[in-house]
Amino acid sequence: MADRSTAAVDVADNSGEEPLSAKADKATTDEAKAQQKASNNTETARPAEQDTSASADTGAQELHSGHKLARRYRLEECVTRLDGFSSWRAVDEKLRRAVGVHVLPADHPRARPVLAAARSAALLGDPRFVQVLDAVEENDLVYVVHEWLSDATELTTVLATSALEPHDAFQLVSQISQAMASAHREGLSHLRLTPNSVLRTESGQYRIRGLAVMAALRGITTTEPQRTDTEAIGALLYAALTQRWPYESDAHGLAGLPKGVGLIAPDQVRAGVHRGLSELAMRALVNDGATASRQDPPCTTPQELVAAIADMPRVRPPEPSFTATPAYQRTTYQQGAYAQPPARGGTGAARMAPVPPPPPPLQGRAGRALKWTVSALLIAAIGLGSWQLADNLLKKESKTGSSDNNQRQDDERPKKHAGKPLAIDDAGEFSPLDSPLAPEKVSAAIDKEPGTAWITKRYEGYANFGNLKNRLDGSGIIVDLGSAKNVSGIDVDFYAPGQTVEVLAADPAAADPTALADFPHKLTTLQRADDKLSAALDKPVRTRYVLIHITELPSDGTADGYRGGISEIKITG
Repeated sequence: MADRSTAAVDVADNSGEEPLSAKADKATTDEAKAQQKASNNTETARPAEQDTSASADTGAQELHSGHKLARRYRLEECVTRLDGFSSWRAVDEKLRRAVGVHVLPADHPRARPVLAAARSAALLGDPRFVQVLDAVEENDLVYVVHEWLSDATELTTVLATSALEPHDAFQLVSQISQAMASAHREGLSHLRLTPNSVLRTESGQYRIRGLAVMAALRGITTTEPQRTDTEAIGALLYAALTQRWPYESDAHGLAGLPKGVGLIAPDQVRAGVHRGLSELAMRALVNDGATASRQDPPCTTPQELVAAIADMPRVRPPEPSFTATPAYQRTTYQQGAYAQPPARGGTGAARMAPVPPPPPPLQGRAGRALKWTVSALLIAAIGLGSWQLADNLLKKESKTGSSDNNQRQDDERPKKHAGKPLAIDDAGEFSPLDSPLAPEKVSAAIDKEPGTAWITKRYEGYANFGNLKNRLDGSGIIVDLGSAKNVSGIDVDFYAPGQTVEVLAADPAAADPTALADFPHKLTTLQRADDKLSAALDKPVRTRYVLIHITELPSDGTADGYRGGISEIKITG
């Protein structure tokens, strides 16, 4: 199933589906008829289902297993034949690897667009797409050779079993959005992005097949390619969350929405759907306005979708489940069988070994002398042992007395005050050399709500705020206590673990400090923190302004993105 799905062309749509790209440019009537003959849950047409209509080219139909293209690509199995072109699983005999091949006659009306689209897609070289390996016109045939992913499974097959977990759905929309944003920057679009076009490898990575080529094979064009692909990504996310297709017609093996209710949010279709991902799907699908639950703008391009994903709190993977430990069983030795071996023969009762008689007593003068010698040695040993025991007892009593005395001294020392929470009068963003990152969200770090946070921008390539020259001082939050107070402790909850951070304090008389030099007192050392940073000071520091200073950001879960932030700040004194 996995092998076949990785090479088939996306040509078998559901008869009731209205693809997003087709809204801009409808397929021809012949294509619609072919769609009705195709399977509802796979894009692969079995040989018994092949379209042998008069529109199919005779030369293309004469291809058979064993036929060799360019004296190199040996055709093995036809996986799709429709509308004059066919798709095959083949073997590259030169490199000894499996490949997929699309073949159509050179005089086919779409031959030139397919050849041009394949050559353009081959130049992209993005590993998130199934790579085009060759595009050739030879012997009145045009054929496109592409990767064959033997370890990949169609998203259609994955969703036939169950909906995706939130973390998997987040990875899907994140990886697909980033890949399509990269393609559109190079002027390439897909226009046929469906569950049949997305493959998931065994490592959990998602790959897209048919970039540009699929639309050329189907003759699909549109005046808004970015919007079409963005809405298609929203449909993929919707299907991944709900196991339903976000339109009234069934498609790709998924049931459509109830007729007459319109497009409803995923979290209203299925219980337990992640709220943030549900809203993200609606922002991509509803391109004529914001969603009802949040007044966020719609996403009309893949790049806007990438930015919206970056603004979301990170979706964590599920906790690993552990199997119960099997019941403990005692070994034969622990059960006592080793101490009591089974009897041999007889009635099965253990036979007692005969006890040897004691040795005879010593007789005569030599025996008496030996007895006195042994007695004297025993008396000396007992005396020596008593003296050592008394000496040990005296030493132990002395140590105990000293320990009790030390304990009394420790009890008499004044204990360190645990500290009480100090009221925070105000907070501002620390951004000394650059424009503010998100000043309107600083209040979220002091509102005593762990679910809200001040979050930085997303930086690509470097953890130290993009490695820009004016970013060497980092960023963070300056807390204003209203007046100079004694600070004895600090607790900081972070938006994401792995941030490099330190806590600094300004002089008591400082007024409105904004530069890093205005905070000369270190409350903590520079360190890489987990989800939380807690510190109790040996000696209180008197200050009004406290800076939570971040110098490096953690990964945001993508290949080269970094993002951080602070959820809550608590100061004690």
